[in-house]
Amino acid sequence: MEETKVREAINVRYSALAESSCCLSCGGAVEHGKPRTGEVCLDLGSGRGADVLRMAEAVGLTGHAYGVDISDGMVEKARLTAERLGAANATFLKGELDNLPLPAEGMDLVVSNCTINHAADKPAAWREIYRVLKPGGRFVVSDIYATAPVPAQYASDPQAIAECWAGSVTRQEYFDNLAQAGFTDVSVLSESTPYAKGSIEVVSFTISATKAKRCCCSTKK
Repeated sequence: MEETKVREAINVRYSALAESSCCLSCGGAVEHGKPRTGEVCLDLGSGRGADVLRMAEAVGLTGHAYGVDISDGMVEKARLTAERLGAANATFLKGELDNLPLPAEGMDLVVSNCTINHAADKPAAWREIYRVLKPGGRFVVSDIYATAPVPAQYASDPQAIAECWAGSVTRQEYFDNLAQAGFTDVSVLSESTPYAKGSIEVVSFTISATKAKRCCCSTKK
């Protein structure tokens, strides 16, 4: 499967939804994340920018909220809304989950709602989240996982992936990706019962973890 075809399908679908009134979020990552005054926050798959603007208000002018989205239409819509509202501490960037256009160790909080399943390279996406978080920074992610491996005919279908189901992985693979990125002691904040989505069954869940702080202990005796 060509990753560019998946990205194009996602861009087309979500650019078309930029002006719609439909709800695109599958979880409450911001509520669980509790952004605080002065923090720097990031929303992955920021869409029309509602969660970024909420975080920008919560962190105040001493903080900043970033949104990253792959869709041209969504990024443009979010930028126009932020400008209209005078949200000077909100920035929207076009970018990919596995190659974020942000420096290392700059974020106190990373949130995402039903977006990681779109990533063509999910281990790389989690490594990027780990990279951009400050030591002691935290993430809260709402997403889906499949109850069984997604059949190849769907897992290789760009349109089905763009529809937010065929890109899902099993629970075991999901947590393996987290561990390999460096996250330990992951907390499951909520988890649904399985339900039909597209041609498979998935589970919605919200998870959180903190990037470990560096040890500053001296080894001198």
